[in-house]
Amino acid sequence: MSRAAVFAGLALAGTVVAQIRPETISSGLENPWGVAFLPDGRFAVTERAGRLRVIAADGKISPPVTGLPAIAAGGQGGLLDVLADSAFDKNRTLYFCFSEPAAGGSANSTALARAQLSEDGSKLENLRIIFSQQPKVSSRNHFGCRIVEARDGTLFLTLGDRYSRKEDAQKLDSHIGKVVRIAKDGTVPKDNPFVGRAGALPEIWSYGHRNGQGAALAPDGRFWMTEHGPQGGDEINVPQAGRNYGWPVITYGENYGGGKIGDGITSKDGLEQPLHYWVPSIAPSGMVFLTSDRYGAGWKGNLFVGSLKFGYLDRIELKDGKVAAEHKLLADGRARVRDVKQGPDGLLYVLTDESDGKLLRLRPN
Repeated sequence: MSRAAVFAGLALAGTVVAQIRPETISSGLENPWGVAFLPDGRFAVTERAGRLRVIAADGKISPPVTGLPAIAAGGQGGLLDVLADSAFDKNRTLYFCFSEPAAGGSANSTALARAQLSEDGSKLENLRIIFSQQPKVSSRNHFGCRIVEARDGTLFLTLGDRYSRKEDAQKLDSHIGKVVRIAKDGTVPKDNPFVGRAGALPEIWSYGHRNGQGAALAPDGRFWMTEHGPQGGDEINVPQAGRNYGWPVITYGENYGGGKIGDGITSKDGLEQPLHYWVPSIAPSGMVFLTSDRYGAGWKGNLFVGSLKFGYLDRIELKDGKVAAEHKLLADGRARVRDVKQGPDGLLYVLTDESDGKLLRLRPN
């Protein structure tokens, strides 16, 4: 079945069965990674190769926005997530994360920047790097790099383990394999869990993460994330302040090609269990909670997660804070689903991660 066809979402007995019709807004994007909604129906979209585009409501794609910092594009790195400030209509501020090169050499790390988008959308102004992951590592993998604004105005940022430094996910003197929480000016909130603790970096919110490539704020204001396991063991977590989520001490996955990781255990005292995990891996990407009723009451409150590996959008029903059922949408497997967001109109928007990447609007059928 083609992507232009109608896809039906199955539902549990007693709920509304909603159907969606994917509509292409724009195509020809090179491995788009993140999308943010701007006034007047426009979109800010990142391309992993290191370009930021503004897409008009009619789908016209702008030339690359100027004013970006130096970006170490390559492998899984590049220009990754983008977020519009909650007061964008007043301050025109965008936040974006990217792989930041070291001064000389091949090392890099995830960084978070803020800048103002010019009135005409052609350039970034007043650029400032407000966070830079330490240490920098010679790696092209596992940058994490999802940004979420909390209700109190602080920013959560997911940070990967850089693939070759997984043991550092358990060390509090490193940003590797962490979720960090900072203020919009880059300062550290006083109520962060490790403020004042010797040997711990104060930006850290939670640790023991592998590679968080999806993140969202739940309707109740809690921060949720998805993260890639190794071979199996992808996870949904709800990171709490100061908690340890176990990587690489515990995991439901195994080494690529087989074989246990560490002691090969899935639980240990003091380490948090995931809210949900997948075996085999689906390679989870962007995620969002649907708060609108545009698709029927049966979908409101559902969690949506993209699958890079299998090329579908996972509609997840929750009950009592746990996963009750999963339903595959856009399940032709033709394109990796990189990001999913709810727009101001209450509809879902999807980015496909491919050389001819698309921005899709999912309309109720």
